[in-house]
Amino acid sequence: MPWITRYILGQLVTATIFVTLALTFAIWLTQSLRLIDYIVNRGLPASTFLTFVGLLLPSFLGVVLPVAAFVAALFIYHKLAMDSEMVVMRAAGLSQLQLARPAILLGVLVTLAVYSISLYFLPVSFRNFKDLQNAFRSDFSTVLLQEGVFTALTDEITVYVRQRSADGELRGILVHDSRDPAKPVTMMAERGALVASEDGPRVVMENGNRQEVAPESGRFSLLYFDRYTVELSEFGEAAQSRWREPKERFLNELLFPSDDRRDQRYHQELIAEGHQRLVSPLYTLVFVLIGMAALLAGEFNRRGQAKRVLAAIACVAVLEGVSLALHDLATRSAAAVPAMYAAVLISAGLSLYVLLRRPHRRAATQDLSEAPT
Repeated sequence: MPWITRYILGQLVTATIFVTLALTFAIWLTQSLRLIDYIVNRGLPASTFLTFVGLLLPSFLGVVLPVAAFVAALFIYHKLAMDSEMVVMRAAGLSQLQLARPAILLGVLVTLAVYSISLYFLPVSFRNFKDLQNAFRSDFSTVLLQEGVFTALTDEITVYVRQRSADGELRGILVHDSRDPAKPVTMMAERGALVASEDGPRVVMENGNRQEVAPESGRFSLLYFDRYTVELSEFGEAAQSRWREPKERFLNELLFPSDDRRDQRYHQELIAEGHQRLVSPLYTLVFVLIGMAALLAGEFNRRGQAKRVLAAIACVAVLEGVSLALHDLATRSAAAVPAMYAAVLISAGLSLYVLLRRPHRRAATQDLSEAPT
């Protein structure tokens, strides 16, 4: 590898790492605030919180790395131009492609890293995240039942607990059960507990009453009991049969959905997510090519390259918007899938054309005429 390539590539890698850490920390911090509720209000240990936010890291990196590579390429090449190092390299006979080679190498390396995240680390981490989240949501005693809060365990069952002791005993229990819409029931008890069984969790109540109002006649009935049990087997079954979201799936599970009813219902969304996993890492290299085309095409201008930098940022923003729009269209129509690949190929082709085309002599002569005598 030529020493000039090593010199520029080293600066690019350093800048990319710095930008990646800065952006990841910012996004990580904002997203982590959503999970603090599990510690403050639901009594989970800090180690579990760190596990949660750690499992979210690959999803952040998949978004941050392409942007970091683009920002690093713009910053380093703009700095080289402003320090007149780029002028020296051009005077030494380096072509446009040779000058852009370090950035292209960076784009290829980061693209491979994003592919590894998109195809393996993202589904693994997000699957573990959702499984852990689902496990804690299913743990009534430590997560769901909060003192003084009406908690909807399912769409049909709501539970209120006035006090919860350290040994798991519940005091001041209210359970509203509307699984039978024709006969909604409300139960109140002095104390009780949550008990796990083979058929699923259940609420055992002592010294309470069962209230029911007949919808037809409006007749109110009240039944006192010494001990009463409310089965919650539906909740346990729902937790065990959780449908895996697209981000939790590997590529083969996305491109070839199973015959499951829910998979067939979201068939097109799964297909679109699979193609997005294949296309999105390529935008890293395209972003870098856009930056190189903006900064290296044409002759050096002593007045600065602010307009070229802004043009590159605008192009990347528009391309990112097009990518999101095509992905959204692909979730509804398979006809939009080829357009996802076409957008990448056309953008890369146009960037290479602008980067490699020869500058006009008139522009070069004009810049020379502006040189001081």
